[in-house]
Formats: sequence, structure tokens, C-alpha cells
Amino acid sequence: MGGETIIPPTFTSEEEYSVDQDFSLPSLSSLNPTLLRDYLRMKAEDGKNESDRLFLEEFDKMGPQSSSPDFEAYHKRRQKVYKEVLQSYDQLRVRSMSLNEAKYKVLSYFPGIWIENVGGKKFSDYDVPKTTSLLLIGPKGCGKSSLVNKISRVFEDDNFAPERAQISYNPSVGDGTYYLQGYMIPRGSASFCLYDSRGLADGTSENINVIQNWMNNGVRHGEPVIRKSDDSSLRRRMKFKPRELGWKFCRPQMVNFVIFVVDAVSVLKSIEGHGVEDLLCLQMINEVFKHPCLSFKDDKPVVVITHGDLLSIADRVRARVYLGELLGIPPAKQIFDIPENHDPVTELTIVDMLRYSLEHADQNLPYKNWVMENVRKVPLFSWLCVLAMLLGFASGMACMRYLHMRHPRKSEFKIVWHTIRHIW
Repeated sequence: MGGETIIPPTFTSEEEYSVDQDFSLPSLSSLNPTLLRDYLRMKAEDGKNESDRLFLEEFDKMGPQSSSPDFEAYHKRRQKVYKEVLQSYDQLRVRSMSLNEAKYKVLSYFPGIWIENVGGKKFSDYDVPKTTSLLLIGPKGCGKSSLVNKISRVFEDDNFAPERAQISYNPSVGDGTYYLQGYMIPRGSASFCLYDSRGLADGTSENINVIQNWMNNGVRHGEPVIRKSDDSSLRRRMKFKPRELGWKFCRPQMVNFVIFVVDAVSVLKSIEGHGVEDLLCLQMINEVFKHPCLSFKDDKPVVVITHGDLLSIADRVRARVYLGELLGIPPAKQIFDIPENHDPVTELTIVDMLRYSLEHADQNLPYKNWVMENVRKVPLFSWLCVLAMLLGFASGMACMRYLHMRHPRKSEFKIVWHTIRHIW
């Protein structure tokens, strides 16, 4: 962080691989689990195939299994996923040669550009926002604010630009970000905005309440994120700072897509069972991620894993595959590995992640409410005339009511005296 230059990640001799290698296994139905494990260990010790070593590590944790067709299909599918994720790193290195072209497509983005005109619908039929809003959520210390700074640097082409989002040096002290903060990307543009948010709480229900409010009512720059579990002094400090009340005058922006940020190191610790805290955090991530309020139709949030620079490529692959299985999304296509590196591969990963988010935001834009749309199209002068007529009618009715109360009508009952005298 902070603009320093970090050497791009390189593969060691143990981690080098070729996408053309043969990942085939003998028929699992013809081997019992012990023989299969010995076979995988033999191939892993050969050192030529990274996928075999990863596959063996995961297989060793599973214990004895039956040799049923389902067992064979499951492990073939899992090995295919490992291969696909490993290939994605190789493909990124090749595609990074066209980084500027990929960046241009995102820089030339405007809301609605990737709308798919299906079902007879046109661009004018959708409720297209002036600015596409992407909401970053994730546990505290997972690197949301650092991700904002990395994204900003990529599109400003300035590695020495000051960081826009405040970074927490020690995440264990406090929650870091306490207010929703919006960042236009690139700076000064109006195409799309990243909203950095407060780290998720330990309790799932409290997180859902806060997120549902954002998804239903929109997000506002500078709005304090207050929880019921916050102590009274913190709540008072966040609510009543005079210079921080400006968010009340900001127009709410509806969230168009969600970026879920996860710390790869925490994921790896939970896989290896290092602590109950990491397992509980992963359980909370799973419950929040799968809540319907974060999805747009069938589209679930995109996932970014951070701090991968602290891990080997093998462990980063394990983390992506594990999260893919846990969250039910393809790890090679919807989980993006963005470490703390400043190199073309990392920049291209950031660009790909934003392209995915913006495309899915456009594809899930709501249709216009034609009643309200027609109301908005009526000229202001016409509305003023209607309002004047209504006020005049109301004033006339009030005046008649006043006169009626001031001069009540005489009784219509009359006594005819000459008729009474005639009767008598």
C-alpha cells in the first residue's frame, strides 16, 4: 500500500505448470480409496503437475470414500475446477499485454451501455441511473478500503497519487471505516461510483438489517453506519458531529451491484482449522452472501479475495476453489484474486472484475415505471396551473362554508294563520 513498488508474483519451480499438461486420472471406480491416494501421491511427488498436488491435499482431508460413480464424477469435476483456476493465472499473464485495451472499455463505460435488448425492450424502457453504484461489503480488515485505492490508481495511471480511502493500520482496533464513502472512478467522472462500507459485524442478523436498508433505500455518501450493538458513546459521536450531518442532504443512490471482499488468509486458516474465530467468520460470510437481498435476479455478488501476496499460488487456488464450493459460484469466473501487487496482471484482474460488475449491473436494471415517468414528463407550468386551480377551488369551498355558517338559512316551515282561523 501507499504507492510502493512490489515485485510481480512469480511461480517457483514447484508451482510452474502448463495448461497443456494431462490432468487425466485412471478410472476411480477401478481403484479403492487407498490405491487412488497412493496414485495421486506418486504423481504429486513427480513435481510436474501442480494440480495433482492440490488435488491430493484436498483428497487426504476427506477420509475413506466409496468407489461409487458419484464419487468418481465429483473428483473429476473438482480436478477440472482446479485446472481451470490454475489456467486463469496463465491466461491473465498472456492477456496483460492488452491491458490498455481492456482499461479503455471500462473508461468508456456509461450507465446502460451493456443493456441487452431482449424481449422487445429498448434502452429507453429501462430506468437507467446517472451513475452506476457498486457497493463493497465484507468483514473488517478484509481490505475494502485498500481495494478502492488500488482501483483508483489503476484508472488514474498514477502510482504516486495519494490514497483516497483511509486505511486501517491495525484492524483489530475498532472497525476502520464507520461511514459510507463514495468514490467516483476515475476521479471526477460520473460513470460509476464505489461505495466503501463499514466492516460486517459478528452477528448475521445485524448485518442483514443494515444491508437490506442499503439495498431497499439506497446509499448516501457520508452516512454513518450505526448498529444496535454499538456502545452509546460511539453512537452519539457518529450521529451528532456537526460537520458530518451533510449526508442528510445527499440524494440516495440505489445500489446496482455488490462486490463482496474476503481475506484469502482467513479463508485458508478456516480450511486448515486454525481457529474457531475464522470458522465463525466464514460461516457469517456464507450466510450474508447467500441472503436474497444481495442478489439481482439470479446474479450473485462478485467476490474479491485479498492479501493473496502473503500466500503461495497453490494456497490462493485452494482459497478460490473452496469459496466457490461454499458460496455456489464459479471460482475461475466470479472470484477475482487481487493481491497487494502493482503489476499488469493485478491491474488486469481489477479491470476484469469491474467489467463483470458493470455488465451485470446493466443487465439487471429495472424497467421504468411508466405512470411516474409520464408524470415527470408533464411541464412544470402545467403542474402550476393545476395547482392554482385546486387552490382556487379549495378557497371557494372554504368561503362558501364560512358564509353558510355566518348566515344560516331561514326555516322553510311557515304557519298559515288564516287557515287556522278558518278551521276554528
